[in-house]
Amino acid sequence: MQVERYEHHGGQVWVRSELRGLHSRYCLCHACALFKPNTPENCPQAQELYEYCVKWNAVTPMWECANFQPKVTA
Repeated sequence: MQVERYEHHGGQVWVRSELRGLHSRYCLCHACALFKPNTPENCPQAQELYEYCVKWNAVTPMWECANFQPKVTA
């Protein structure tokens, strides 16, 4: 396993090289109708997780969620 370091949320983080940049592909929030980042209407769970990630300079995808609502696509 190879790891690398890069800047995220204003600080240096370590990541497995093969997973770098794949967060949104696997995070359930990005497929959820309640996910409205950077708005007051954002899902409270997604917002809290984001704030945790900023506080601890981490990246944490949501794998499972009881409140998930699929986005409606036309």
